[in-house]
Amino acid sequence: QVQLVESGGGLVQAGGSLRLSCVVSGSIFSINPMGWYRQAPGKQRELVAAITSGGSTNYADSVKGRFTISRDNAKNTVWLQMNSLKPEDTAVYYCRLTSVVFTTPDYWGQGTQVTVSS
Repeated sequence: QVQLVESGGGLVQAGGSLRLSCVVSGSIFSINPMGWYRQAPGKQRELVAAITSGGSTNYADSVKGRFTISRDNAKNTVWLQMNSLKPEDTAVYYCRLTSVVFTTPDYWGQGTQVTVSS
């Protein structure tokens, strides 16, 4: 069964950095677009960064120039490097695997908390 396991969240000071990891099991993985989302208390979940199976990337305007998404298909892993963190980045961050066939669902990780203090 497909499973996504996230790690790397924590408490950091404004201006600091964190590197989130998402390890996927039970999937071919290399064919799947991947994404990082975040959800702050009382707010809607939003896309932070996305990466295609071929490595093309896209970012939310609020994180452009600060965050970098990457993947290694041989390791079944996706990362989100977060630099110059701001208090506004505080949220639960979720990894998502996007299905490429209609017969299978998208999958989400359990989430990892990122807290940025001022």
